[in-house]
Order: sequence, then C-alpha cells, then structure tokens
Amino acid sequence: MDIPERLAALRARMAKAGVTLYLVPTSDFHGSEYVGEYFKCREYLSGFTGSAGTLLVGETQAWLWTDGRYFLQAQRQLAGSGITLMRMGEEGVPTLPQKLAELCGPGAVLGFDGRTLNARFVNSLRRKLPGLALRSGLDLAGEVWPGRPALSQQPVWELPAETAGRTRAQKLADIRAGMRAEGAGLLLLTCLDEIAWLFNLRGDDVACCPVFLAYALVEEDRARLFAAREAFSPELTASLKADGVELCPYGDIFAALRALPGGSALWLDSATANYSLFCSLPAGTHVTDKPSPAVLAKSVKNDAEIQGEKTAHLYDGIALTKFIYRLKTGGAEGLTELSAADILEGLRRQQPGYLGPSFETISAYGPHGAVVHYAPTPETDLPLQARGFLLVDSGGQYRTGTTDVTRTIALGPLTGQERQLYTAVLRGHLALAAARFRQGCTGRNLDYLARAPLWEKGLDYNHGTGHGVGFLLNVHEGPNSIRWRPAQNPADDAVLLPGMITSDEPGIYLDGRFGVRLENLLLCAQAQRTEYGVFLGFEPLTLAPFDRQAILPGEMTREELELLNRYHQRVYEALAPHLSPEEARWLQAETLPL
Repeated sequence: MDIPERLAALRARMAKAGVTLYLVPTSDFHGSEYVGEYFKCREYLSGFTGSAGTLLVGETQAWLWTDGRYFLQAQRQLAGSGITLMRMGEEGVPTLPQKLAELCGPGAVLGFDGRTLNARFVNSLRRKLPGLALRSGLDLAGEVWPGRPALSQQPVWELPAETAGRTRAQKLADIRAGMRAEGAGLLLLTCLDEIAWLFNLRGDDVACCPVFLAYALVEEDRARLFAAREAFSPELTASLKADGVELCPYGDIFAALRALPGGSALWLDSATANYSLFCSLPAGTHVTDKPSPAVLAKSVKNDAEIQGEKTAHLYDGIALTKFIYRLKTGGAEGLTELSAADILEGLRRQQPGYLGPSFETISAYGPHGAVVHYAPTPETDLPLQARGFLLVDSGGQYRTGTTDVTRTIALGPLTGQERQLYTAVLRGHLALAAARFRQGCTGRNLDYLARAPLWEKGLDYNHGTGHGVGFLLNVHEGPNSIRWRPAQNPADDAVLLPGMITSDEPGIYLDGRFGVRLENLLLCAQAQRTEYGVFLGFEPLTLAPFDRQAILPGEMTREELELLNRYHQRVYEALAPHLSPEEARWLQAETLPL
C-alpha cells in the first residue's frame, strides 16, 4: 500500500473506534529517541524516516511535526502523501497542542496508544483541552500494519564491573540512598538506558543503542526487572538474583503497579513514564514526580568510564583518520555516499572491541550536506566527485565506550564561500572547546561561543550545539546539553559537571548547495579553584584532524590558530604510532602548525 492507502485504512479503524483524531508519536513504550522496528508506526503511516516527528491524523487531513534537523528530508518524503509538514519552531506554525485546540470541536475524540505517550504530555493536554475526549488504549496504527515486526528479544549481556567502574550492588545502594532522601519507598524506572546503566547490563533491542526492553521497580529490600526472560541466560539470571534482582515478564509491569499497596510512596518521572503506566497506579499513591537519581549519576562518568571512553576514542580516531587518508590520497572517483560509509564502517570493524555504529552514518556529499540528518539510500546515493565537501557524521559503540564525530572533508577544489564558512564553523568549535567557566553554568551559558562567528555574518544553524553522550549507551543522553533555546524538558538544561561528556558540533547549511559540521566530544573537567569558586573546562576526547585545505588562516586570530595547532599536535602524537608509515607521514603534514 502507498501512504494515502495506509492513511485510509487507519481512518477506517478510527471511524470504527469512534475517534476523530489519532496521534502517532515517534516513540516506544519507554520514551526512547531511537526505537526498534516494532515501534516504527509513524514511519509506516507517513513514509517519513527521520528519528523525530509526530503524526496527527484527522478524518480528512493529516499533519506531521518535526524539528529543523529534518525540514528538507520531511518535505521530500511527505510529497504526495497528503500530509502537511509542520515545521516546529517556525513563525506561524502552531504547536501540536495549539492544533488540537483548533480541532477540539463538539464530538472531537483523540485516540492514541497510551504506552507511547508520556504521562506529563497527556496530563497537560487534559488540563489545556478539557473539551477534548481522550481514548488512550488504542493501537490502531499497529492494527493496520500487516507484517508488523515482533518485539525484539535479543540476548542481554553483563557489563563487567571493572569496565563499568561500579558494581550493580553499589549502584543499587546509591539509588536507594537517593530514594530515602526523597521519602520514596519505590522507584519506577522506564528509560532503557537508565535501566541498562543501573544493572550493568547491555542488549541489542534498539539499533545502534546497546539497550534492552525493560522496566524496573526498585524497593528498599528488592528490585524487580521486567524484561523478556528468554533474553537472559541462566548464569545472568543467577547473577541478578545474587544481587537481589528478580527477573519478571516484560508485560507484568502494569499488573505489578496495580497491585501496589494503597498509599505507596512511588518515585517516577512523568516526562518519560508512559501514560498507561501512570493510569495503572492505585488511587492514593503518593507520587514523587522528578527525574530519577540514575539520570545524573549516569551522566557523570567515573574514572573507569572516562578511561574507557579515551580508549574508544583512540580506536575511533585511528579508523576515521585512515578513512580521511583514503579519501585524500586515493581520490573520490568511483565512490558514492554509501560506499564511502561502508569503507569507514569496515575500518571501524578492524578496531579492538568494536560492536557496531552508535547511529546511522550520515554520509552527505555536496547539496545533501545541507540536510542536517541526511542518511543515504540506494535511491538518493550520490557519486562523489573530486570537488566540494563530503560531510560524514558517524560514531561507534565499543566495549569501552561510545563515540560520535563529524568531519567535513574537502574532496577537491573548494569555492571561497565553502572555505570561508568552514573556517567560521571551525572558529566556533574551537571557542567552545576552549571555554573556561564557573561551576554552575549550563550549556545555555556557553552556546554563544560556538555561534558567534556565524551570527556575526547573519548566519545560524537550526539545531543544538551539543548533547550528552552515554557510556556504551545512547549516543544522545541528558541531562547535559549546549543550546540557546530552552529545552522542552527543563531537566535537560542541567548544570555542567566534571565527568559529563558533551558534543561540540556547530554547523552551517545552505539549502541545495552544501553543509559544514565539525564535531568533537568534550569531557568536562575541573580547571582550577580560586577564591571566586571552581572553574571548569573541556578536554577533547575525539582524535581526528580538521581539513587544512578548507581553512582560511587569515580569517582566524592568533589565539584560534594556537588552539587548532595544539589540538592537531595532540592528534598526531596520539594516532601516529598506530598508523602505517605512509599514513603517519600524511597526518604529520596535515597537522603541521598553521
């Protein structure tokens, strides 16, 4: 069926169920950014493949909201579907709640699967739109999807304590101490990365994210892990039991909540816990609604995790530098966006401990570089030419950590504008990486450093400058970020702390022409303590050269050139011993002081 036929089938189910509007978010039952194949209902119904978007289907019209990363991609993929693109944040574009208010006439009924929307959002709709009837138990999208994939049950494996830096028992003790401080007798965990982190477990139920489908209920004297039992070996089940963790069937979480004693004191985060879970709580449950104690603990990496990340970034830098060398010395002729990405993936597979990509590689040549989250397909795969830019945003999951890096590579002659804008993006990147700031600052205090060289030219980019990165977990994690706009969830504008890892990725995108993005991961660390307080700074983890062919040194200050030269010296010293003699000589020339 084509997209209009799929929407027609959905509307027939809507009429049968007595709903006039049906909401399909991009989510699983856990509020995850990236979801398994079973949960890609929005993609099936709309044809839009981006990782963020919400589809609202009415009786005769349909709308899809997505953010600035995906405007160009969504415009192309929604063409001919009958779905109107709603460009989030753009002037005159109503938000989803505003659109629902428009449509909230007599007899309006909004249907959705309550397991795929968080409780905070639904409760907010109930307050703002009291005239809109809600039906939350409807998986209509799944009903019209023939051959829908099954829920994943990939094997779960244990992360060694020496790699994690803390044992499962130690983490549980810390979490329980936080619960006691809040007066909570139970803690409900629903985010997959928080559960994987707490129990020192990893899985493969979501592509590129080493997590597994699960819920957890932590009490003072026991913890229950709700997951597919088939995914756990007898040895792992026994290991969990030894730490007081009982393995329960995945779907039993709802019955377990309904069976809680009246008046229980439960800690959950309604920004991530789904609405169906919230509706399962007995009347009289005393709810502490705030981010779980695992969020901050997970984001502040311990010494073992930091050392592991440095090892992962060394191996990743070796692979990426070999890839750049191949493009620079072997030429781009005969390669396409997809085959170039395959070469990089092959080089990563040669590195010790490599498990797979941390997200789908963005390999974008020429005008495709202006599509922020472009992913090449056989239908869009451009051949590379010996001119212009190839933007490659990629990363890896290693047994010692998670990487995420972007380099924009000159494949041949560049225009003056291409070099000028590359240099402006590089200047912003270097300024943020060199930031020195008082402890207590958030990423909103620092974002201007990265954008200033572009803002001076009246230019900007329509995405955040930095996101947190997990330890052998999700490549995007909170609560740390760098952006100038407030986060939708205020908890994601957290104070930056030593041990947090955050990306530094300014960019510029000229529609139909080219794009530039430069990204390193930065480790926050204490720089000094004075009578004025504690001052923090960043240490780059990523090791890969920037493209000197694309740089205009005359447009950089002496201080900026010194920052670049120091970084390049570090890259050369770290990587050269692991390269072939030819590669090392090339890297030495690429990293000579400017």
